[in-house]
Amino acid sequence: MILKRERRKNDLPEGAESPLNNAVERRDKSVLQMAKDAVRHKQCMLAFQPVMQARTPNQIAFYEGFIRVLDETGRVIPAREFMPAVENTEVGRDLDCIALETGLKTLSKAPQIRLSINMSARSIGYRRWMRILERFLKQDETLGERLILEINQGSAMTVPELVIDFMDRLQGLGIAFALDDYGADPVSFSHFRDFFFDAVKIDGQFVRQVASDVGNQSVVRSLIALAREFDMLIVAESVETEDDARFLVEAGVDALQGYLFGAPSVKAPWQTDSQRRMA
Repeated sequence: MILKRERRKNDLPEGAESPLNNAVERRDKSVLQMAKDAVRHKQCMLAFQPVMQARTPNQIAFYEGFIRVLDETGRVIPAREFMPAVENTEVGRDLDCIALETGLKTLSKAPQIRLSINMSARSIGYRRWMRILERFLKQDETLGERLILEINQGSAMTVPELVIDFMDRLQGLGIAFALDDYGADPVSFSHFRDFFFDAVKIDGQFVRQVASDVGNQSVVRSLIALAREFDMLIVAESVETEDDARFLVEAGVDALQGYLFGAPSVKAPWQTDSQRRMA
């Protein structure tokens, strides 16, 4: 005989919503509205962080441009604070378009740099995004050779066939692709084999404190070995200490990115103060 569990004093009535769920829903709506307002009022920008060559001469390999929005008080809000709430919405597509357009304008003004821009796999096939890319490449077809598009692993795995076709078409224009958050989500090895990413970026959860964490060391070595089999450039994200950087270089990564080398800055780090004033 199945006995019905007696409701405890703190249990919710049947059909009632959890206060925590309500709070999360209200927060997400607030974040979504903030992002909508930023898009509408053109209060969006990129913050740039250097990605360093791991070996001598340890020069900057490229910069990553992170999308940022301003809230109603004028504070700069990083993507991690709003992207989870907007990625599956029209606002997410708008922000991908803004990031691409801002990044291409940056490349046009700074021919000496390479720049990576994040995009969601959900923006593949989004006509406005493609029109922006086509417009800039028509003005200067060499921009593609300095553009890197980053797609995070979780996003790529949702529509692998679409991503593979998209990459095949754009790599013909000289555009490179990086798999972001490498190792953070389960990966289909058959799809990984077919993707032909030019680079992978090891997720920061395995990089932080890797010099002293044996478990992270094993994961990082495995991720490096797999990427090496497919001849991919290997970038370690979230590098914060000299010890971690030293381990990663010895383990075989090609490039390092993190606060050890510089925080993301809305000021173009390749410009002098006088150049910024003139821009």
